Amino acid sequence: MRPSGRELSEMRSVSIETGFTKHAEGSALIKVGDTHVLCTATIEDRVPPFIKGSGLGWVTAEYGMLPRATNTRMRREAASGKQGGRTVEIQRLIGRSLRAGVDRVALGERQITVDCDVLQADGGTRCASITGGWVALKLAVNKLMKAGDVVADPLVSPVAAVSCGIYAGQPVLDLDYPEDSEAGVDGNFIMTGDKQLIEVQMSAEGATFSRDQMNALMDLADKGVSELVAMQQSATT
Repeated sequence: MRPSGRELSEMRSVSIETGFTKHAEGSALIKVGDTHVLCTATIEDRVPPFIKGSGLGWVTAEYGMLPRATNTRMRREAASGKQGGRTVEIQRLIGRSLRAGVDRVALGERQITVDCDVLQADGGTRCASITGGWVALKLAVNKLMKAGDVVADPLVSPVAAVSCGIYAGQPVLDLDYPEDSEAGVDGNFIMTGDKQLIEVQMSAEGATFSRDQMNALMDLADKGVSELVAMQQSATT
């Protein structure tokens, strides 16, 4: 039995509220159980120096957690003068995941920055950030298309992410914090809407895992991502 009482293949409740902030070109508040992340997308008519003049666009991301996103207060990273290694790793993951669903030629020479701010954390913050980040990105791109700044939709596929793991010896979908903290195996699966893999992060957290268990987790991830993509599309149409 899972601590939440969910079935092994059952996601937490998911909601996506678009237009959550006034000023961003695209914004979405995604709630995956008790994990809540605010995602905003900002369009800029510039690109990083290493692709300037190439005609290619760029999508990047930043990630952060509010001090009381967890059960004890975390010090703001700005107060220490630098980002932690975990923060840098997660925001790079979000950026490269979102870029995998973008036709950078069609986007044109502009940059879209997706900011993911964790308001409340209960496991799966990076997966929620990627899933909500795509919604914010899509809304921003819709504005570009409506204004005629891009002709063809540069988003070739939705991008979503879900966690899966081995908890109490069983493959489970969408780990919350109590499961994540005790899972023998923990993984994050980032995929496109047509089930193409972008990245898989898998690690044994105290117990090794078999090929059959890996396949079972992939099947769960397929199911979870399909549900998330359907919600993303509903939120952006």
